[in-house]
Amino acid sequence: MDIKAEYNRWLENVEDNELLNELKSMDDSKIEDSFYRDLAFGTGGLRGTIGAGTNRMNIYVVAKASQGLSNYLLSKYDNPSVVIGYDSRIKSDVFARTAASVFAANGIKVNIWSELLPVSTVSYAVRKLKASAGVMITASHNPSKYNGYKVYGDDGCQITTEAAAEILSCINALDIFHDIKKSSFDDGIANGNIAYIDDSVLTSFIEEVKKQSVLFGDEIKTDVSIVYSPLNGTGLKPVTRVLSETGFNNVTVVEEQRNPDGNFPTCPYPNPEIKEAMALGIQYAKKHNADLLLATDPDCDRCGIAVKDSNGEHQLLSGNEVGLLLLDYICTQRTKHGKMPKTPVFVKTIVTMDLAEKIASHYGVSTVNVLTGFKFIGEVIGRLEAQGRVGDYICGFEESYGYLTGSYVRDKDGVNAAYLICEMFAYYKSRGISLFDKLNELYNAYGYCLNTLHSYEFDGSVGMAKMKAIMEKFHKGLSSIAGFKVVKTLDYSHGLDGLPASDVLKFILENGSVVIRPSGTEPKLKAYISVTAESKDEATAIEVSFFNDLNRTIKN
Repeated sequence: MDIKAEYNRWLENVEDNELLNELKSMDDSKIEDSFYRDLAFGTGGLRGTIGAGTNRMNIYVVAKASQGLSNYLLSKYDNPSVVIGYDSRIKSDVFARTAASVFAANGIKVNIWSELLPVSTVSYAVRKLKASAGVMITASHNPSKYNGYKVYGDDGCQITTEAAAEILSCINALDIFHDIKKSSFDDGIANGNIAYIDDSVLTSFIEEVKKQSVLFGDEIKTDVSIVYSPLNGTGLKPVTRVLSETGFNNVTVVEEQRNPDGNFPTCPYPNPEIKEAMALGIQYAKKHNADLLLATDPDCDRCGIAVKDSNGEHQLLSGNEVGLLLLDYICTQRTKHGKMPKTPVFVKTIVTMDLAEKIASHYGVSTVNVLTGFKFIGEVIGRLEAQGRVGDYICGFEESYGYLTGSYVRDKDGVNAAYLICEMFAYYKSRGISLFDKLNELYNAYGYCLNTLHSYEFDGSVGMAKMKAIMEKFHKGLSSIAGFKVVKTLDYSHGLDGLPASDVLKFILENGSVVIRPSGTEPKLKAYISVTAESKDEATAIEVSFFNDLNRTIKN
Protein backbone atom coordinates (compact mmCIF):
# COMPACT_ATOMS: atom_id res chain seq x y z
CA MET A 1 0.00 0.00 0.00
CA ASP A 2 1.23 3.47 -0.92
CA ILE A 3 0.62 5.08 2.47
CA LYS A 4 0.82 8.69 1.30
CA ALA A 5 -1.42 8.08 -1.71
CA GLU A 6 -4.06 6.33 0.40
CA TYR A 7 -3.91 9.13 2.97
CA ASN A 8 -4.51 11.71 0.23
CA ARG A 9 -7.37 9.62 -1.13
CA TRP A 10 -9.02 9.72 2.29
CA LEU A 11 -8.58 13.48 2.40
CA GLU A 12 -10.42 13.72 -0.91
CA ASN A 13 -13.26 11.29 -0.11
CA VAL A 14 -14.01 11.47 3.60
CA GLU A 15 -17.20 13.42 4.33
CA ASP A 16 -17.32 12.96 8.09
CA ASN A 17 -16.05 16.23 9.61
CA GLU A 18 -14.59 14.63 12.74
CA LEU A 19 -12.52 12.17 10.71
CA LEU A 20 -11.55 14.83 8.18
CA ASN A 21 -10.25 17.14 10.91
CA GLU A 22 -8.24 14.26 12.37
CA LEU A 23 -6.74 13.49 8.96
CA LYS A 24 -5.70 17.11 8.48
CA SER A 25 -3.97 17.20 11.87
CA MET A 26 -1.83 14.07 11.28
CA ASP A 27 1.96 14.21 11.18
CA ASP A 28 4.01 11.69 9.19
CA SER A 29 4.31 9.13 12.01
CA LYS A 30 0.56 9.25 12.68
CA ILE A 31 -0.16 8.85 8.96
CA GLU A 32 2.06 5.78 8.80
CA ASP A 33 0.48 4.13 11.85
CA SER A 34 -3.04 4.88 10.59
CA PHE A 35 -2.47 3.68 7.01
CA TYR A 36 0.39 1.14 6.97
CA ARG A 37 -2.14 -1.71 6.73
CA ASP A 38 -5.84 -2.48 6.66
CA LEU A 39 -7.23 -3.26 10.10
CA ALA A 40 -6.85 -7.03 10.42
CA PHE A 41 -10.00 -9.12 9.93
CA GLY A 42 -10.03 -12.64 11.33
CA THR A 43 -12.12 -15.08 13.33
CA GLY A 44 -12.59 -12.34 15.93
CA GLY A 45 -13.69 -9.87 13.25
CA LEU A 46 -12.12 -6.41 13.56
CA ARG A 47 -10.65 -4.66 16.58
CA GLY A 48 -8.61 -1.49 16.71
CA THR A 49 -8.19 2.09 17.86
CA ILE A 50 -11.04 4.45 16.97
CA GLY A 51 -10.00 7.09 14.44
CA ALA A 52 -9.29 7.91 10.80
CA GLY A 53 -7.42 5.54 8.51
CA THR A 54 -7.41 2.01 7.16
CA ASN A 55 -5.84 0.70 10.38
CA ARG A 56 -8.52 2.28 12.57
CA MET A 57 -12.13 1.67 13.58
CA ASN A 58 -14.36 4.19 11.80
CA ILE A 59 -17.60 4.29 9.80
CA TYR A 60 -15.78 3.65 6.51
CA VAL A 61 -13.93 0.57 7.73
CA VAL A 62 -17.15 -0.72 9.37
CA ALA A 63 -19.13 -0.10 6.15
CA LYS A 64 -16.50 -1.89 4.05
CA ALA A 65 -16.51 -4.90 6.41
CA SER A 66 -20.32 -4.95 6.30
CA GLN A 67 -20.35 -4.84 2.50
CA GLY A 68 -17.85 -7.70 2.37
CA LEU A 69 -19.92 -9.71 4.83
CA SER A 70 -23.04 -8.88 2.80
CA ASN A 71 -21.44 -10.22 -0.39
CA TYR A 72 -20.39 -13.37 1.45
CA LEU A 73 -23.89 -13.95 2.90
CA LEU A 74 -25.60 -13.33 -0.43
CA SER A 75 -23.38 -16.00 -2.00
CA LYS A 76 -24.28 -18.53 0.70
CA TYR A 77 -27.96 -17.93 1.53
CA ASP A 78 -31.11 -17.33 -0.51
CA ASN A 79 -32.65 -14.83 1.92
CA PRO A 80 -29.95 -13.91 4.44
CA SER A 81 -30.59 -12.06 7.66
CA VAL A 82 -28.36 -10.71 10.41
CA VAL A 83 -28.57 -9.87 14.11
CA ILE A 84 -26.75 -6.76 15.35
CA GLY A 85 -25.86 -5.80 18.92
CA TYR A 86 -23.62 -3.17 20.45
CA ASP A 87 -22.05 -2.24 23.78
CA SER A 88 -21.34 1.01 25.62
CA ARG A 89 -18.15 1.94 23.82
CA ILE A 90 -17.52 5.21 22.03
CA LYS A 91 -19.34 5.12 18.66
CA SER A 92 -20.71 1.60 19.21
CA ASP A 93 -24.24 2.78 18.42
CA VAL A 94 -22.98 4.69 15.35
CA PHE A 95 -21.10 1.66 14.03
CA ALA A 96 -24.13 -0.58 14.67
CA ARG A 97 -26.39 1.74 12.64
CA THR A 98 -23.74 1.99 9.91
CA ALA A 99 -23.55 -1.80 9.61
CA ALA A 100 -27.35 -2.11 9.64
CA SER A 101 -27.67 0.46 6.86
CA VAL A 102 -25.22 -1.39 4.61
CA PHE A 103 -26.88 -4.77 5.18
CA ALA A 104 -30.31 -3.27 4.46
CA ALA A 105 -29.02 -1.63 1.27
CA ASN A 106 -27.97 -5.11 0.13
CA GLY A 107 -31.43 -6.53 0.75
CA ILE A 108 -30.37 -8.38 3.88
CA LYS A 109 -32.93 -8.40 6.68
CA VAL A 110 -31.56 -6.75 9.84
CA ASN A 111 -32.62 -7.60 13.39
CA ILE A 112 -31.04 -5.12 15.80
CA TRP A 113 -31.31 -4.83 19.56
CA SER A 114 -33.01 -1.56 20.53
CA GLU A 115 -30.61 -1.05 23.46
CA LEU A 116 -27.08 -2.05 24.35
CA LEU A 117 -26.88 -5.63 25.63
CA PRO A 118 -24.24 -8.30 26.30
CA VAL A 119 -22.46 -10.05 23.45
CA SER A 120 -24.10 -13.35 24.46
CA THR A 121 -27.52 -11.96 23.47
CA VAL A 122 -26.30 -11.66 19.87
CA SER A 123 -25.19 -15.29 19.85
CA TYR A 124 -28.54 -16.23 21.37
CA ALA A 125 -30.66 -14.13 19.00
CA VAL A 126 -28.86 -15.52 15.93
CA ARG A 127 -30.01 -19.01 16.93
CA LYS A 128 -33.43 -17.95 18.21
CA LEU A 129 -34.28 -15.93 15.07
CA LYS A 130 -32.55 -18.39 12.72
CA ALA A 131 -30.38 -15.62 11.29
CA SER A 132 -27.54 -16.19 8.83
CA ALA A 133 -25.01 -14.20 10.87
CA GLY A 134 -24.54 -11.89 13.82
CA VAL A 135 -22.48 -8.76 14.38
CA MET A 136 -21.56 -7.35 17.78
CA ILE A 137 -19.94 -3.91 17.97
CA THR A 138 -17.53 -4.28 20.88
CA ALA A 139 -13.89 -4.32 21.89
CA SER A 140 -14.71 -6.42 24.96
CA HIS A 141 -12.39 -5.42 27.83
CA ASN A 142 -9.95 -3.17 25.91
CA PRO A 143 -9.30 0.46 26.94
CA SER A 144 -11.71 3.17 25.79
CA LYS A 145 -9.75 4.11 22.65
CA TYR A 146 -10.68 0.74 21.08
CA ASN A 147 -13.75 -0.60 19.38
CA GLY A 148 -14.43 -3.69 17.30
CA TYR A 149 -16.69 -5.66 14.99
CA LYS A 150 -17.29 -9.26 16.08
CA VAL A 151 -18.91 -11.69 13.61
CA TYR A 152 -20.99 -14.79 14.36
CA GLY A 153 -22.08 -17.58 12.02
CA ASP A 154 -25.59 -19.01 11.74
CA ASP A 155 -24.77 -21.41 14.60
CA GLY A 156 -24.29 -18.50 17.02
CA CYS A 157 -20.57 -19.23 17.23
CA GLN A 158 -17.79 -16.86 16.16
CA ILE A 159 -16.91 -17.48 12.53
CA THR A 160 -14.48 -20.25 11.61
CA THR A 161 -11.03 -19.68 10.13
CA GLU A 162 -12.35 -20.74 6.72
CA ALA A 163 -15.35 -18.38 6.86
CA ALA A 164 -13.12 -15.53 8.04
CA ALA A 165 -10.80 -16.09 5.06
CA GLU A 166 -13.73 -16.03 2.61
CA ILE A 167 -15.20 -12.89 4.17
CA LEU A 168 -11.78 -11.22 4.14
CA SER A 169 -11.46 -12.02 0.44
CA CYS A 170 -14.83 -10.34 -0.15
CA ILE A 171 -13.73 -7.30 1.88
CA ASN A 172 -10.38 -7.00 0.10
CA ALA A 173 -12.12 -6.95 -3.29
CA LEU A 174 -13.87 -3.68 -2.38
CA ASP A 175 -12.90 -0.05 -2.74
CA ILE A 176 -13.67 1.54 0.61
CA PHE A 177 -15.24 4.65 -0.96
CA HIS A 178 -16.82 3.45 -4.21
CA ASP A 179 -18.05 -0.12 -3.75
CA ILE A 180 -20.22 0.23 -0.66
CA LYS A 181 -24.01 0.16 -0.95
CA LYS A 182 -25.64 2.71 1.33
CA SER A 183 -29.11 3.36 2.70
CA SER A 184 -30.74 5.34 5.50
CA PHE A 185 -31.11 3.61 8.87
CA ASP A 186 -34.37 5.48 9.55
CA ASP A 187 -35.72 4.50 6.12
CA GLY A 188 -34.78 0.89 6.87
CA ILE A 189 -36.78 1.00 10.09
CA ALA A 190 -39.71 2.60 8.26
CA ASN A 191 -39.84 0.08 5.43
CA GLY A 192 -39.16 -2.95 7.61
CA ASN A 193 -35.75 -3.87 6.22
CA ILE A 194 -34.39 -3.09 9.69
CA ALA A 195 -36.40 -4.25 12.72
CA TYR A 196 -35.82 -3.97 16.44
CA ILE A 197 -35.68 -7.33 18.21
CA ASP A 198 -38.75 -7.98 20.34
CA ASP A 199 -38.33 -7.87 24.14
CA SER A 200 -39.64 -11.44 24.29
CA VAL A 201 -36.31 -12.63 22.87
CA LEU A 202 -34.44 -11.06 25.80
CA THR A 203 -36.91 -12.64 28.23
CA SER A 204 -36.33 -15.99 26.55
CA PHE A 205 -32.55 -15.50 26.98
CA ILE A 206 -33.01 -14.69 30.67
CA GLU A 207 -35.08 -17.85 31.14
CA GLU A 208 -32.35 -19.96 29.54
CA VAL A 209 -29.79 -18.48 31.95
CA LYS A 210 -32.02 -19.30 34.91
CA LYS A 211 -32.29 -22.92 33.71
CA GLN A 212 -28.56 -23.33 34.32
CA SER A 213 -29.13 -23.74 38.06
CA VAL A 214 -27.79 -27.00 39.47
CA LEU A 215 -29.55 -26.82 42.83
CA PHE A 216 -32.05 -29.49 41.75
CA GLY A 217 -34.20 -28.75 44.77
CA ASP A 218 -31.46 -28.04 47.30
CA GLU A 219 -32.21 -25.02 49.47
CA ILE A 220 -29.99 -21.96 49.79
CA LYS A 221 -30.24 -18.60 51.52
CA THR A 222 -30.37 -15.97 48.78
CA ASP A 223 -30.09 -12.97 51.12
CA VAL A 224 -26.28 -12.89 50.76
CA SER A 225 -24.96 -9.35 50.40
CA ILE A 226 -23.70 -8.75 46.87
CA VAL A 227 -21.98 -5.74 45.29
CA TYR A 228 -22.15 -5.69 41.49
CA SER A 229 -20.40 -3.52 38.91
CA PRO A 230 -21.13 -3.60 35.16
CA LEU A 231 -17.97 -1.48 34.68
CA ASN A 232 -20.00 1.10 32.71
CA GLY A 233 -20.99 -1.60 30.24
CA THR A 234 -23.93 -3.75 29.19
CA GLY A 235 -24.43 -6.08 32.14
CA LEU A 236 -26.62 -3.99 34.45
CA LYS A 237 -30.07 -4.88 33.11
CA PRO A 238 -29.67 -8.63 32.42
CA VAL A 239 -27.47 -9.46 35.42
CA THR A 240 -29.62 -7.67 38.01
CA ARG A 241 -32.76 -9.05 36.38
CA VAL A 242 -31.57 -12.66 36.58
CA LEU A 243 -30.42 -12.23 40.16
CA SER A 244 -33.69 -10.57 41.20
CA GLU A 245 -35.82 -13.23 39.52
CA THR A 246 -33.88 -15.98 41.31
CA GLY A 247 -34.18 -14.40 44.77
CA PHE A 248 -30.88 -12.51 45.04
CA ASN A 249 -32.32 -9.14 46.02
CA ASN A 250 -29.63 -7.88 48.39
CA VAL A 251 -27.59 -6.38 45.54
CA THR A 252 -25.80 -3.02 45.66
CA VAL A 253 -24.63 -1.59 42.33
CA VAL A 254 -21.43 0.48 42.14
CA GLU A 255 -22.98 3.84 41.23
CA GLU A 256 -19.95 5.32 39.48
CA GLN A 257 -19.89 2.28 37.18
CA ARG A 258 -23.65 1.72 36.85
CA ASN A 259 -24.46 3.62 33.67
CA PRO A 260 -23.01 2.99 30.19
CA ASP A 261 -19.98 5.20 29.55
CA GLY A 262 -17.42 4.39 26.86
CA ASN A 263 -14.83 6.62 28.54
CA PHE A 264 -14.75 4.27 31.57
CA PRO A 265 -13.81 7.16 33.88
CA THR A 266 -13.18 5.08 37.03
CA CYS A 267 -11.69 2.00 35.32
CA PRO A 268 -9.54 3.00 32.30
CA TYR A 269 -8.83 -0.66 31.59
CA PRO A 270 -12.32 -2.15 32.15
CA ASN A 271 -11.26 -5.75 32.57
CA PRO A 272 -12.23 -7.72 35.71
CA GLU A 273 -8.92 -9.55 35.34
CA ILE A 274 -7.19 -6.31 36.34
CA LYS A 275 -6.99 -5.40 40.02
CA GLU A 276 -7.38 -1.67 39.32
CA ALA A 277 -10.71 -2.25 37.54
CA MET A 278 -12.02 -4.00 40.66
CA ALA A 279 -10.71 -1.41 43.14
CA LEU A 280 -13.87 0.70 43.40
CA GLY A 281 -16.02 -2.42 43.73
CA ILE A 282 -13.86 -3.64 46.60
CA GLN A 283 -14.29 -0.25 48.31
CA TYR A 284 -18.06 -0.71 47.99
CA ALA A 285 -17.84 -4.29 49.28
CA LYS A 286 -15.96 -3.10 52.37
CA LYS A 287 -18.34 -0.18 52.93
CA HIS A 288 -21.44 -2.39 52.68
CA ASN A 289 -19.80 -5.41 54.37
CA ALA A 290 -20.76 -7.42 51.29
CA ASP A 291 -20.21 -11.15 51.11
CA LEU A 292 -19.45 -11.15 47.40
CA LEU A 293 -18.26 -8.69 44.73
CA LEU A 294 -19.15 -9.33 41.08
CA ALA A 295 -17.97 -7.34 38.06
CA THR A 296 -18.59 -7.90 34.35
CA ASP A 297 -16.64 -6.29 31.52
CA PRO A 298 -18.23 -3.83 29.03
CA ASP A 299 -19.73 -6.47 26.72
CA CYS A 300 -20.51 -8.69 29.72
CA ASP A 301 -18.80 -11.84 28.54
CA ARG A 302 -16.31 -11.93 31.43
CA CYS A 303 -17.03 -12.02 35.14
CA GLY A 304 -14.61 -11.41 38.01
CA ILE A 305 -15.22 -11.79 41.74
CA ALA A 306 -13.83 -10.98 45.16
CA VAL A 307 -14.78 -12.71 48.42
CA LYS A 308 -13.81 -12.36 52.07
CA ASP A 309 -10.83 -14.30 53.33
CA SER A 310 -10.42 -15.65 56.89
CA ASN A 311 -9.44 -12.16 58.06
CA GLY A 312 -12.55 -10.57 56.60
CA GLU A 313 -10.60 -8.87 53.80
CA HIS A 314 -11.97 -8.99 50.26
CA GLN A 315 -9.63 -10.89 47.98
CA LEU A 316 -9.86 -11.32 44.21
CA LEU A 317 -10.06 -14.82 42.80
CA SER A 318 -8.46 -15.60 39.45
CA GLY A 319 -10.38 -16.87 36.45
CA ASN A 320 -8.77 -20.26 36.93
CA GLU A 321 -9.79 -20.43 40.60
CA VAL A 322 -13.41 -19.48 39.87
CA GLY A 323 -13.46 -21.99 37.01
CA LEU A 324 -12.18 -24.79 39.25
CA LEU A 325 -14.81 -23.97 41.87
CA LEU A 326 -17.65 -23.88 39.33
CA LEU A 327 -16.52 -27.12 37.68
CA ASP A 328 -16.38 -28.95 41.00
CA TYR A 329 -19.71 -27.46 42.16
CA ILE A 330 -21.48 -28.46 38.94
CA CYS A 331 -20.00 -31.96 38.99
CA THR A 332 -20.82 -32.44 42.67
CA GLN A 333 -24.43 -31.35 42.26
CA ARG A 334 -25.03 -33.32 39.07
CA THR A 335 -23.53 -36.45 40.63
CA LYS A 336 -25.43 -36.04 43.89
CA HIS A 337 -28.79 -35.64 42.15
CA GLY A 338 -28.26 -38.18 39.38
CA LYS A 339 -28.16 -35.48 36.72
CA MET A 340 -24.75 -36.28 35.24
CA PRO A 341 -24.93 -37.34 31.56
CA LYS A 342 -23.63 -40.82 30.69
CA THR A 343 -20.72 -39.37 28.69
CA PRO A 344 -20.20 -35.87 30.16
CA VAL A 345 -17.84 -33.39 28.53
CA PHE A 346 -15.94 -30.42 29.96
CA VAL A 347 -14.07 -28.02 27.65
CA LYS A 348 -11.13 -25.76 28.45
CA THR A 349 -8.42 -23.88 26.57
CA ILE A 350 -4.81 -25.04 26.49
CA VAL A 351 -3.72 -22.08 28.65
CA THR A 352 -6.30 -22.84 31.35
CA MET A 353 -5.16 -24.52 34.56
CA ASP A 354 -4.45 -28.22 34.01
CA LEU A 355 -5.78 -28.97 37.49
CA ALA A 356 -9.29 -28.65 36.00
CA GLU A 357 -8.67 -31.83 34.02
CA LYS A 358 -7.89 -33.73 37.24
CA ILE A 359 -11.14 -32.54 38.83
CA ALA A 360 -13.16 -33.49 35.76
CA SER A 361 -11.53 -36.93 35.64
CA HIS A 362 -12.44 -37.54 39.29
CA TYR A 363 -16.12 -37.23 38.36
CA GLY A 364 -15.79 -39.31 35.19
CA VAL A 365 -15.99 -36.25 32.94
CA SER A 366 -13.97 -36.14 29.71
CA THR A 367 -11.91 -33.00 29.07
CA VAL A 368 -11.53 -31.46 25.61
CA ASN A 369 -8.64 -29.01 25.26
CA VAL A 370 -8.94 -26.29 22.62
CA LEU A 371 -6.97 -23.26 21.43
CA THR A 372 -7.26 -19.94 23.21
CA GLY A 373 -10.53 -18.22 22.37
CA PHE A 374 -14.02 -19.16 23.49
CA LYS A 375 -15.10 -19.69 19.87
CA PHE A 376 -13.28 -23.02 20.01
CA ILE A 377 -15.34 -24.05 23.04
CA GLY A 378 -18.43 -23.00 21.08
CA GLU A 379 -17.32 -25.18 18.16
CA VAL A 380 -17.06 -28.22 20.46
CA ILE A 381 -20.64 -27.61 21.64
CA GLY A 382 -21.70 -27.39 18.00
CA ARG A 383 -20.05 -30.72 17.18
CA LEU A 384 -21.72 -32.36 20.17
CA GLU A 385 -25.06 -30.98 18.98
CA ALA A 386 -24.47 -32.39 15.47
CA GLN A 387 -23.83 -35.79 17.08
CA GLY A 388 -27.03 -35.58 19.13
CA ARG A 389 -24.95 -35.20 22.30
CA VAL A 390 -25.40 -31.52 23.21
CA GLY A 391 -26.73 -32.61 26.62
CA ASP A 392 -23.31 -34.11 27.39
CA TYR A 393 -21.75 -30.63 27.62
CA ILE A 394 -21.72 -29.63 31.29
CA CYS A 395 -19.49 -26.55 31.22
CA GLY A 396 -16.50 -24.82 29.72
CA PHE A 397 -14.18 -22.07 30.88
CA GLU A 398 -11.00 -20.19 30.06
CA GLU A 399 -8.52 -18.59 32.43
CA SER A 400 -9.47 -15.10 31.21
CA TYR A 401 -12.72 -15.08 33.25
CA GLY A 402 -14.94 -16.63 30.59
CA TYR A 403 -17.51 -19.30 31.57
CA LEU A 404 -20.51 -21.06 30.02
CA THR A 405 -22.60 -23.84 31.55
CA GLY A 406 -25.27 -24.29 28.86
CA SER A 407 -25.62 -24.70 25.10
CA TYR A 408 -28.15 -21.89 24.59
CA VAL A 409 -25.31 -19.62 23.35
CA ARG A 410 -21.96 -20.38 21.77
CA ASP A 411 -19.80 -17.79 23.47
CA LYS A 412 -18.83 -17.05 27.03
CA ASP A 413 -21.64 -15.40 28.99
CA GLY A 414 -21.08 -13.07 31.94
CA VAL A 415 -24.80 -13.19 32.82
CA ASN A 416 -24.67 -16.97 33.18
CA ALA A 417 -21.39 -16.73 35.09
CA ALA A 418 -22.70 -14.09 37.53
CA TYR A 419 -25.79 -16.15 38.30
CA LEU A 420 -23.97 -19.49 38.78
CA ILE A 421 -21.29 -17.83 40.93
CA CYS A 422 -23.96 -16.32 43.19
CA GLU A 423 -25.76 -19.65 43.44
CA MET A 424 -22.52 -21.51 44.22
CA PHE A 425 -21.48 -18.89 46.77
CA ALA A 426 -24.88 -19.00 48.51
CA TYR A 427 -24.92 -22.81 48.46
CA TYR A 428 -21.61 -23.05 50.31
CA LYS A 429 -22.32 -20.11 52.64
CA SER A 430 -25.63 -21.73 53.64
CA ARG A 431 -23.53 -24.70 54.75
CA GLY A 432 -20.86 -22.68 56.54
CA ILE A 433 -18.24 -23.07 53.82
CA SER A 434 -16.31 -20.17 52.24
CA LEU A 435 -15.02 -20.25 48.68
CA PHE A 436 -11.48 -20.07 50.08
CA ASP A 437 -12.23 -23.14 52.22
CA LYS A 438 -13.51 -24.96 49.16
CA LEU A 439 -10.54 -23.91 47.05
CA ASN A 440 -8.09 -25.16 49.68
CA GLU A 441 -10.03 -28.40 49.82
CA LEU A 442 -9.51 -28.82 46.07
CA TYR A 443 -5.79 -28.05 46.36
CA ASN A 444 -5.43 -30.58 49.19
CA ALA A 445 -7.19 -33.20 47.11
CA TYR A 446 -5.52 -32.58 43.73
CA GLY A 447 -2.29 -30.68 44.48
CA TYR A 448 -1.42 -26.97 44.51
CA CYS A 449 -1.24 -25.22 41.15
CA LEU A 450 -0.37 -21.58 40.39
CA ASN A 451 -1.20 -19.96 37.05
CA THR A 452 -0.21 -16.42 36.06
CA LEU A 453 -0.46 -14.29 32.93
CA HIS A 454 2.08 -11.68 31.85
CA SER A 455 1.41 -9.32 28.92
CA TYR A 456 3.83 -7.24 26.87
CA GLU A 457 2.44 -4.42 24.72
CA PHE A 458 3.81 -3.67 21.24
CA ASP A 459 2.02 -0.78 19.53
CA GLY A 460 2.17 0.22 15.87
CA SER A 461 4.06 -1.22 12.92
CA VAL A 462 7.38 -1.24 14.79
CA GLY A 463 5.78 -3.12 17.67
CA MET A 464 4.25 -5.71 15.34
CA ALA A 465 7.65 -6.40 13.79
CA LYS A 466 9.30 -6.71 17.20
CA MET A 467 6.62 -9.11 18.43
CA LYS A 468 7.12 -11.27 15.34
CA ALA A 469 10.88 -11.35 15.94
CA ILE A 470 10.38 -12.43 19.56
CA MET A 471 8.07 -15.27 18.49
CA GLU A 472 10.68 -16.40 15.94
CA LYS A 473 13.21 -16.53 18.77
CA PHE A 474 10.93 -18.77 20.85
CA HIS A 475 10.16 -20.97 17.82
CA LYS A 476 13.87 -21.89 17.73
CA GLY A 477 13.20 -23.74 21.00
CA LEU A 478 14.14 -23.65 24.67
CA SER A 479 16.09 -26.41 26.40
CA SER A 480 15.32 -25.06 29.87
CA ILE A 481 13.56 -22.26 31.74
CA ALA A 482 15.14 -20.91 34.94
CA GLY A 483 17.26 -24.06 35.13
CA PHE A 484 14.29 -26.43 34.83
CA LYS A 485 14.43 -28.78 31.84
CA VAL A 486 11.88 -28.43 29.05
CA VAL A 487 10.70 -32.02 28.59
CA LYS A 488 8.37 -31.36 25.65
CA THR A 489 7.53 -28.51 23.26
CA LEU A 490 4.12 -28.22 21.62
CA ASP A 491 4.15 -26.00 18.52
CA TYR A 492 0.63 -25.24 17.29
CA SER A 493 1.76 -23.10 14.34
CA HIS A 494 1.08 -25.91 11.87
CA GLY A 495 -1.86 -27.44 13.74
CA LEU A 496 -1.60 -30.04 16.50
CA ASP A 497 -3.84 -32.65 18.16
CA GLY A 498 -6.62 -31.92 15.67
CA LEU A 499 -6.53 -28.18 16.45
CA PRO A 500 -6.16 -25.56 13.68
CA ALA A 501 -2.86 -23.79 13.07
CA SER A 502 -2.17 -20.99 15.52
CA ASP A 503 0.98 -19.13 16.53
CA VAL A 504 1.14 -20.68 19.99
CA LEU A 505 4.02 -22.44 21.76
CA LYS A 506 3.69 -24.53 24.92
CA PHE A 507 6.84 -25.56 26.79
CA ILE A 508 6.17 -28.40 29.22
CA LEU A 509 8.45 -28.79 32.25
CA GLU A 510 8.44 -31.38 35.02
CA ASN A 511 6.91 -28.87 37.41
CA GLY A 512 4.68 -26.88 35.10
CA SER A 513 4.40 -25.26 31.71
CA VAL A 514 4.81 -21.98 29.84
CA VAL A 515 2.66 -20.86 26.90
CA ILE A 516 3.72 -17.99 24.63
CA ARG A 517 1.39 -16.45 22.04
CA PRO A 518 0.56 -13.11 20.41
CA SER A 519 -2.91 -11.83 21.34
CA GLY A 520 -5.48 -12.14 18.59
CA THR A 521 -7.28 -8.95 19.63
CA GLU A 522 -4.64 -6.60 21.09
CA PRO A 523 -1.05 -5.57 20.19
CA LYS A 524 0.30 -7.78 22.96
CA LEU A 525 2.48 -10.81 23.52
CA LYS A 526 1.14 -13.04 26.27
CA ALA A 527 3.03 -15.47 28.52
CA TYR A 528 1.05 -17.96 30.60
CA ILE A 529 2.97 -19.62 33.43
CA SER A 530 1.67 -22.71 35.24
CA VAL A 531 3.51 -24.19 38.22
CA THR A 532 2.74 -27.26 40.35
CA ALA A 533 4.36 -27.55 43.76
CA GLU A 534 3.92 -28.77 47.32
CA SER A 535 2.90 -25.34 48.62
CA LYS A 536 1.87 -21.88 47.51
CA ASP A 537 5.18 -20.37 48.66
CA GLU A 538 7.20 -22.88 46.67
CA ALA A 539 5.02 -22.39 43.59
CA THR A 540 5.33 -18.61 43.85
CA ALA A 541 9.13 -18.79 44.06
CA ILE A 542 9.31 -21.04 40.99
CA GLU A 543 6.89 -18.81 39.07
CA VAL A 544 9.07 -15.76 39.77
CA SER A 545 12.14 -17.58 38.45
CA PHE A 546 10.22 -18.63 35.31
CA PHE A 547 9.03 -15.06 34.76
CA ASN A 548 12.49 -13.54 35.22
CA ASP A 549 13.99 -15.94 32.69
CA LEU A 550 11.22 -15.31 30.13
CA ASN A 551 11.50 -11.57 30.71
CA ARG A 552 15.15 -11.64 29.74
CA THR A 553 14.37 -13.56 26.54
CA ILE A 554 11.55 -11.19 25.56
CA LYS A 555 13.32 -7.93 26.36
CA ASN A 556 16.79 -8.77 25.02
